[in-house]
Amino acid sequence: MPNDIDAEPQFVLERTKTLIKLGQPEENTWVLSRSEDALPQERPAIVPVSLWLEHGDQSELAPWLASDAELSAELVERLAKAPLIAIDFPTFNDGRGYTLARLLRERFGYQGEVRAIGDVLVDQLYYMSRCGFDALALREDQRLDDALRALGAFSVSYQPGVDINEALFERRLRESNPG
Repeated sequence: MPNDIDAEPQFVLERTKTLIKLGQPEENTWVLSRSEDALPQERPAIVPVSLWLEHGDQSELAPWLASDAELSAELVERLAKAPLIAIDFPTFNDGRGYTLARLLRERFGYQGEVRAIGDVLVDQLYYMSRCGFDALALREDQRLDDALRALGAFSVSYQPGVDINEALFERRLRESNPG
């Protein structure tokens, strides 16, 4: 589970020690606040989307979306300006975050960082990266070397994804008929 660095009654800040960004380990500079009431003092900070909408003009703030968030046109327009959008996985069996990431990348063309937070499991990392997540915040009980190995678990994918937007049969047809 994430490490609590500030356990005041109103704030619970988390700082993931193990972050993988674009397939490589990277130092995490962002804290995660789950408080809906007030902004944390520590920055840069990822805060609930409702709080971010109130204070989103600050460059050192980024929103996190709950897995059941609805991407309205107004919200998507505001999110386009965010440097990072975190999507929460409250439990390992809640896959709605995959859809949110894919919508942000493919339908709405979001170019910033899309980070998976919460109950992010090593065996899901490959699929998360195919859906548009480029940053993965691992739980503290997970090992970095296992996570990096899991990202490369498959060398070929049958279905199109955000990373390779062509199905395997389409690639094979293209390669067999070059011209």
